[in-house]
Formats: sequence, structure tokens, C-alpha cells
Amino acid sequence: MTISQLATDKIESEGSALDALIEATAEDMTAVNAMILSRAESHVEIVPEIARYLIDAGGKRLRPMLTLASAHLLGDASGKQVNYAAAVEFMHNATLLHDDVVDESDMRRGKPAARKVWGNQASVLVGDFLLGQAFLMMVEAGELDALEVLSKAAAVIAEGEVLQLSKAGDPGTTDAEYMQIIGAKTAMLFEAATEVGAMAGGASGKLREAMAEYGRELGLAFQLVDDALDYGGADGSLGKNTGDDLREGKMTLPVILALSVASGIERQAVLDALGHAESGQTELAKVREIIDRHGTLKTTIERAEAHAEAAKAALAALPPTELRDLLADVADFCVSRVY
Repeated sequence: MTISQLATDKIESEGSALDALIEATAEDMTAVNAMILSRAESHVEIVPEIARYLIDAGGKRLRPMLTLASAHLLGDASGKQVNYAAAVEFMHNATLLHDDVVDESDMRRGKPAARKVWGNQASVLVGDFLLGQAFLMMVEAGELDALEVLSKAAAVIAEGEVLQLSKAGDPGTTDAEYMQIIGAKTAMLFEAATEVGAMAGGASGKLREAMAEYGRELGLAFQLVDDALDYGGADGSLGKNTGDDLREGKMTLPVILALSVASGIERQAVLDALGHAESGQTELAKVREIIDRHGTLKTTIERAEAHAEAAKAALAALPPTELRDLLADVADFCVSRVY
């Protein structure tokens, strides 16, 4: 598979690398989606109900598409990328189910979170079911090295979740601890997705390492942008979907950096809003004003841009192709969401 001319045209006419990635991976994604629906089945009725509820809610499915694109970078892929991509998506959805329970979230992808419909216990157990299915799909692919990559990712992601939980509402959280959290919680799955994809495409050694680095740096950029968007992004638009991290007490980079330089009054204003479910637009606007005063949102966005550039630099190890250029465009697209 190579990137289609239609995909190239979409980048030029719409400026959306995501649309182009969807087009470029459409054939394989048909097989991935069929596998996802098949593996969500169970004789226990509530299992497919919850799994399909989350899957049908949408989402960009960026991670499995990255797996597929990575598999085709060097030519014809083995076919195992379909199993790998489906496993990556199941792992992602499992973490969403678990996250919503841990964070006590009420909404997910514009719908009531599964835990609000079926309860916390069922959500956690179905998340475990999805993880189990992910590993079964990896075993069926018959590649121990790829299974090791995703198994390691699952363990690291769980560690990142625990570390984030331990730091919730902690004003002493450091920049380094934050990067450790997002490196484990978000970037690790991006890294695993592109690495196993490259393995399905026959990459080894430096080429495999380059694709793993691309995924890791892209994941860091992606999470930094998400954390900036919770405070309205670059234009400061504070809509109904902003402020969730603040209310949940999540220590993200804009707040961590602001607390490190804020005056006593400013610091107290941030702490009064942090971790309080009742914090509304007034409190969020005050925190945003403090963040802007000290330029910490700007710093967060600049860090995201730097990681996106690092992701593109990693691709230099790969032969120059349209698909490689598309993955570079994806890195730019992930950062462009903040503007």
C-alpha cells in the first residue's frame, strides 16, 4: 500500500493530515474494524454492550492507523499489522474505561461514560476483557518480539496511571514528574503502536528504533497539546469541555509551571480551583489569566512543537516516500489542534 493521490490532495486542499491518514490506511482499517467488532463479542451480554458502547462512540483511531502506516513504510507489510492495530486500539479503549473510573469522569466522547451507565465494577472488568483480547490477538500473530513490546507498554501505562493518581492535586509536582507521567501514560502506547507496525513491515535495528522514537515523540506532543487545550488552547476559548483536568486535580504542565513562579495570592487562586468538581468558568478564567500572565501555556505549546519536530527528525532514518511525508504531516497536525 502506498499513500493515494487522493490522500495527498486532501493535505493540500484541507490541510488535514488526519484525513489523509484515514484515506491511506482505509483498506487495512476495514479489516481492523471487523476484527475489533468480532473480538468485542462475548456470551456474557454486558461485555459486548459496554465494549461496543465505547467503540461506537467514535474517536479518531489515530493509534491503530499509525500502526498500519508504519507497517507500510518500507513496502509490502506482512499482514500482521491488522492484528497489531486492533490490539493497540483495544489497549487504548481499556485504558479509557479504567481512566474514567479512576478519574470519576462523567463524560467520554460526548456521551455519558460507561461507568455512569453500567457502574464502576463492570467498566473495570470489561477493560480487563479488552486487554485480554488484545494479548490474544498478539499471540495469534505469532511474533514474540511484538508481543513483548505491547506487554511492556501495558505495564508502563499502568505505572503511569498510578503515578498520576499519586500526584493528583499535589502542588509540589515537578516538571520532570509530569514528563514521566505523560511519557508512560500516553507516549508509551504511541511508541508501541509505531514500533510493532514497523516490525510488521519488516523493519529491524535502526529503522525499528526510529519508528519507536517517532511514536514516542508524537505521543508527548499529543499529550502536551491535550493539556493545553484543557485551558482553552492558544486562543483562550474556554468552552464547556475545558477545565476537566483542573476540576479533577490533574497536575498538567501549564499549572505546574505557573505554581512554580506564582505569587502567594495567585498560587492560592489556583489551589482553590484545583481538584474541586464545582469549579466553574469563573474559576477557570482566573486560572487561565494566571497561566497567561506567566506564559506557561505558551511554554507548554512550545514544548509540544519541539516534540513534534523531534518526531519528524526521527523519520529521517526512513527512505523518503509519500507515506513518510504523511507521517511528518501528522506530527504537525497534532500540534495544530491547539491553535
